[in-house]
Amino acid sequence: MKKEITVADFSASLFWDIDKTKLDFEKNKRFVIERTLTHGTLSDWFLLKAYYGKPTIKAESMQIRYLDKQTLSFCAAYFNEPITNFRCYILKQSNPVHWDY
Repeated sequence: MKKEITVADFSASLFWDIDKTKLDFEKNKRFVIERTLTHGTLSDWFLLKAYYGKPTIKAESMQIRYLDKQTLSFCAAYFNEPITNFRCYILKQSNPVHWDY
């Protein structure tokens, strides 16, 4: 299922803050998945699915420490998994914030 991809295949703005020559798609898969989910385009999403596959993306996204509300809702709906099973949701619940008045 793994399609050969490089950093150049993704959007230029996706990995702007790292040394692209040192990015290893196997060692840093959680980082690549998180960055693509939160900041990627639809074409980046298709590249990600072609390379990692749905089971790997699901397993890694459930262990990510922070996802914004929209990304978390998308992942929960796409993977047919309750939001409460995601690590980022559990961590958010254990760190309460001040009330907005």
